Amino acid sequence: MQTTDLGNKETGKIWHRKPSPATREGIIVNIIHTTSDYLPKVLRFLNVAFDSSGDCLIAGDHQGNIYVFDLSGNRFNLVQRTAQACTALAFNLHRKSEFLVALADYSIKCFDTATKELVSWMRGHESSVSSISVHASGRYAITTSSDTAQLWDLDTFQRKRKLNILQSVGIQKVFFLPLSNTILSCFKDNSIFAWECDTLCCKYQLPAQPEGSSISYKVFAVTRDGRILAAGGKSNHLHLWCLEAKQLFRIIQMPAKVRAVRHLEFLPDSFDAGSNQVLGVLSQDGIMRFINIQTCKLLFEVGSLDEGISSSVISPHGRYIASIMENGSLNIYSVQALTQEINKPPPPLVKVIADLPKSQPTSGDLKVKVMSGRARRPARSREDRVQTRILKRDLAGGFENKENELSGGLNKKRLQILLKGYGEYPTKYRMFIWRSLLQLPENHTAFSSLIDKGVHMAFLNLQQKYPIRSRKLLRVLQRTLSALAHWSAIFSETPYLPLLAFPFVKLFQNNQLVCFEVVATLIINWCQHWFEYFPNPPINVLAMIENVLAFHDPELLRHFIDCDVTSQLYAWPLLETVFSEVLTREEWLKLFDNVFSNHPSFLLMAVVAYNICSRGPLLHCDLRDDFEYFFHHRNNLDISVVIREVYRLMDTTPPDIHPERTLSVFVALTKGQYPVFNQYPKFIVDYQTQERERIRNDELEYLRERQAVENMQAEVDQQRVEDEAWYQKQELLRKAEETRREMLLQEEEKMIQQRQRLAAVRRELRVKEMRLQDAARKRFLKLQQDQQEMELRRLDDEIERKVYMRDQEIATTAKDLEMRHLELESQKRLYEKNLTRNQGTIAKEMREEADAYRRKVDLEERLFHKLLETDQAQNQDTQKLIKENLAKAEQACLNNDWRIQALHKQRRNDLQRNECYQEMAKLLQKNRRKETEVLNAMLGKEVNKWKEAEEKDFRLSLEREASTLSDASRRRFLEQEIHNALELAGQPQDAVSFNQRQTQGPHTPDPDLLERVRTLRRRLTARARHPCQTPPLVAT
Repeated sequence: MQTTDLGNKETGKIWHRKPSPATREGIIVNIIHTTSDYLPKVLRFLNVAFDSSGDCLIAGDHQGNIYVFDLSGNRFNLVQRTAQACTALAFNLHRKSEFLVALADYSIKCFDTATKELVSWMRGHESSVSSISVHASGRYAITTSSDTAQLWDLDTFQRKRKLNILQSVGIQKVFFLPLSNTILSCFKDNSIFAWECDTLCCKYQLPAQPEGSSISYKVFAVTRDGRILAAGGKSNHLHLWCLEAKQLFRIIQMPAKVRAVRHLEFLPDSFDAGSNQVLGVLSQDGIMRFINIQTCKLLFEVGSLDEGISSSVISPHGRYIASIMENGSLNIYSVQALTQEINKPPPPLVKVIADLPKSQPTSGDLKVKVMSGRARRPARSREDRVQTRILKRDLAGGFENKENELSGGLNKKRLQILLKGYGEYPTKYRMFIWRSLLQLPENHTAFSSLIDKGVHMAFLNLQQKYPIRSRKLLRVLQRTLSALAHWSAIFSETPYLPLLAFPFVKLFQNNQLVCFEVVATLIINWCQHWFEYFPNPPINVLAMIENVLAFHDPELLRHFIDCDVTSQLYAWPLLETVFSEVLTREEWLKLFDNVFSNHPSFLLMAVVAYNICSRGPLLHCDLRDDFEYFFHHRNNLDISVVIREVYRLMDTTPPDIHPERTLSVFVALTKGQYPVFNQYPKFIVDYQTQERERIRNDELEYLRERQAVENMQAEVDQQRVEDEAWYQKQELLRKAEETRREMLLQEEEKMIQQRQRLAAVRRELRVKEMRLQDAARKRFLKLQQDQQEMELRRLDDEIERKVYMRDQEIATTAKDLEMRHLELESQKRLYEKNLTRNQGTIAKEMREEADAYRRKVDLEERLFHKLLETDQAQNQDTQKLIKENLAKAEQACLNNDWRIQALHKQRRNDLQRNECYQEMAKLLQKNRRKETEVLNAMLGKEVNKWKEAEEKDFRLSLEREASTLSDASRRRFLEQEIHNALELAGQPQDAVSFNQRQTQGPHTPDPDLLERVRTLRRRLTARARHPCQTPPLVAT
């Protein structure tokens, strides 16, 4: 398998030598992408897609680097850096150089691989795009996310339709059926609909699943002809739907190892006309299994438990499989190499056996029956050739050769000769030779049944006793030991079994079946009679070793006896660890090349030979600790010398003490099922098992009781903590209550002081208000008096002015009449002018009087409203004070009730407070009475004001009558003057005397009118000198 690291290269070769994929793995090349930073890291591939030709694929990693791999041209190119992870790819558009990529920002971009430029940018999704399906023509594409699916026109890159669904029903996948205009939409409620691509009308809906095999669909695949739909999910069942008949026609059950299906894809074939028969199923264990949907047989597998597959894509022509591994690399498989064993032609039906020479007697002929029919396909191609074998006459030699013949065409005698010549087997072929020597049956089914039983209870805590750094090695060791324990109950009780199996587990860790069968074969053949004295060491086997050592080196044995060292110290540590503690890897492999190639007694002779070859250091040891250290650590010893010594001991040991006499010959494991292993004292093992089970039950019971006690103790502790917390909380509440009570008392004292200060301030404000009201009243009265005096002065001035004007008019008229008797027209104009002026003056006076009266009325109304507002404010203050006192009284009553129950000490305070409240109530009553008096006084003042207003109205009527009389007299005067003027015009000779009489007549004042005016003046003067005094308000 070739590995290509892209690194920082933007272009280069995919492989540097012609790929030759192995038949089993079929990998053409493994592609990885690492950075060249100071701390290099692997950039994981996320998605991969083939183009329509199948010879070119595109892949994107989690940093947004998108590469194009040309498998036919052996080139790769970096075509785009998107700077964000891609979630889906499509490379089969109608323009061959363009591809679609869905990015982590929910957008879809179209790039050109030739120009490396952005062609279009499509937006519209609100969640990550999980798949892109392109129509067979390459002109339409469907992008699917969890909440919507959108249909795009790849010519204009515009969205044609959008599939919206309810939030409760999500979308699994929406895709085009191959070679048709049908869109298949699959939802999370397992409903599947088919739509017409052009009109988007629903064509049909698949029926519901049968009740017996209902699974939640997650992944889907369709054959190239669009007739069969495969669906799978979180189950090992696959449903095959016939889209033409619209019904479920087959349910395929995968192996028990498959618990969930992550991906499905049909493997195309050039000769099946689109009706694909091979389906690739990627399960949760990272293995993609290819099955035939008609015969339901497993054809081949891709991936393994150690190198699992994350996602996989098959090329349209079915030549390549591109898989993204769980480690982030990209593997490209050759389908031809994977299917080579399947497509291999069958072997010939007839095999030829040569006849024996005629000179030999026929009594020794061995009959061979050849059955016709198709033989099973062999595993290796060289076995397809027809072999001719001549059977010899010697029956003994024939059976001996039959015993020495091993699987794979090997011969045990020849291997032993080769081993004696070179001392070890070739490293390259050692495992193959061991498997042939041990004749491993490779019972996959039996081994799988043992593994499926899980980890044995005896090895659950293996890591605590044997801490192994490699987790994989620990897991394989645990599985192997568990399989041995499930095979035979004795191995769950054997304490040295991990030491015995560990070197083989480390050697065969990549093939657990071979590892198990090697250890099982070792136990059956080379560990014979080890368990007869269980749980003690095999005393009989150690006695055989001691007998051999006594025969070949009695001095060393006497030294062991003198130092109180038994065979359990110098032999048993080597056996239970199979020399893994005292030998290096190469020495141990060389030793077991000889062990597996000889009789089972070779292992026991190896123990004796190791002691004999180490006799020099051992004879110098006197302490038991030194012996223990020697047989548990590596020593400076040549393993080749030890092996030669073993062969010498095998040849020179007498038959009566030779272990070969007691130990049986090699027996391989049976094929199909493993043999029953019961060579141990079953009653002891059963008793130990029962005792251990009893101890385990007692321990479980003790643990349950201890757990119950701990739970009770925890509950008691929790209750105690809760009680302490409750008492602390109560103490804090009590302290807080006392603090709050003290704070309330302080606040009450502060409130009382504030109330006292507030009452004092209110009293001061009331006094100031009364003073201000008195000053305002006095100021108003003074202003009113001044206004009345000004009014009187204005009236006096007006009367004097009018009298003066009349005198001036009379004098002027007399002078004019005396001086100008002939100018009647000019006198008439002058008279009219004077008359007009007098009328304007009178009108002005009337306006001024009206304005003065209006101002007076407004002032009186303002004063009256002010009095009303003052009265209302006083009433509101009184009501507010009464309400506050009532609220205080109610609060005081509540506080008194609570304090009477809580503290007897506050009773006196309550009584004092009640007395204070009563005094305050009395004061309030007094204030109410005083306020009533004030209100009464204000009512009296209001009556007086109304009386005064009536008097003013009467005076105004008098003035109006006086003005009316004055107007009447003036009118009469004017009429008389006009009349006199007319008479003078008729009698010019008597003008002087007549004018004198007319002048004296009108100017004679009316005595009644003059008396009324004098009386009015006296009353106004008296009222101005003695103003009405308002009664003072009583201060509260």
